[in-house]
Amino acid sequence: MEFYCASCGKREAADTSRPRCGCGGLWKLDFHPPRFDPADIDRREWSLFRYRKYMALADESWRAVSLGEGMTPIVRLDENVLLKMDYYMPTLSFKDRGAAVLVAHCKAIGVDRVVQDSSGNAGNSVAAYAARAGIACEIFVPEGTSPKKIDMIRAHGAVCTVVPGTRDHCADVCREQVARGGVYYANHVYNPFFYEGTKTYIYETFEQLGRIPAQLVIPVGNGTLFLGAMYALEHLQESGVIGKFPQIIALQSEHCDPLLQAAARGEDAPAAVTPAPTIAEGISIGKPMRGGEILALAKRHGVRFVHAPEDKILEARASLARRGVYCEHTTAANYAAYLRYCEQYGPAPDCLITMCGAGLKSDH
Repeated sequence: MEFYCASCGKREAADTSRPRCGCGGLWKLDFHPPRFDPADIDRREWSLFRYRKYMALADESWRAVSLGEGMTPIVRLDENVLLKMDYYMPTLSFKDRGAAVLVAHCKAIGVDRVVQDSSGNAGNSVAAYAARAGIACEIFVPEGTSPKKIDMIRAHGAVCTVVPGTRDHCADVCREQVARGGVYYANHVYNPFFYEGTKTYIYETFEQLGRIPAQLVIPVGNGTLFLGAMYALEHLQESGVIGKFPQIIALQSEHCDPLLQAAARGEDAPAAVTPAPTIAEGISIGKPMRGGEILALAKRHGVRFVHAPEDKILEARASLARRGVYCEHTTAANYAAYLRYCEQYGPAPDCLITMCGAGLKSDH
């Protein structure tokens, strides 16, 4: 397998430790899965690796890394809304989908130390899977990260470094360490193997329902779930498994919305914004590194962007909790954004909303 640069097209072996191309462009993975056929799902494997025929895996290293991630239930909230309960994952967030595959790749190529920057969930997930794989790990998080997420990262044996300032500044500090060399950047934005894991959100939904719902609500900060979902939906459509692309409802915090603003103006690059404090910390990304790719996919497939109103997030969280679903703040923003979408566009029946993270992780 090879990487190729999204900017200049340069190719490099996928076992490289270079986090990006010399020109500054991000890597994409030159992998084209075979036609999707439900008969090829390995139903003996009770993890997301049951879809491994459609995932870029170098070898069988995943067997020593998997924690049984995936296979999360879909439950009905009301007549219009289904919830995909991805906080039932080993580290209580959907990020386990990508981290399991990325760390399996690290193990396959002999990586012994990784670093990652995160608002909490991705870092916790990478820390857990690195521990499982016997790989040393350091996670950089911005100040204001949920203390319980920091506790979980450290419980897995990783070093957790809290960086003053914004989420974007935290990423810059981490990348400075990577630039000094000697460590692998196991980052959920830079490394395309992460998206090989988040693709399974769609494969799993299709297997469970026998279809893809008409509308999907997907949060977009760095776009890790969005990109994986879009790749998988395109794969299903190209395979003739689905005839129509679902309506994607992509949400951003109203306090940090570079992609929403760019899409509204028909621009190809994220808008310049200054993030304001938001309790939806997981999507507070002022400079999404794959923003151009996200916007191109959004334009190609008629994605609608919507705000998660800041003053409605806790109300949405309480509403979900009263129906037995106790999620974190950023996840509640998904439901708040769905309600705002209905106000703007009318009823949205047959809609699947991801429940990304568990509530106990963001009680602060």
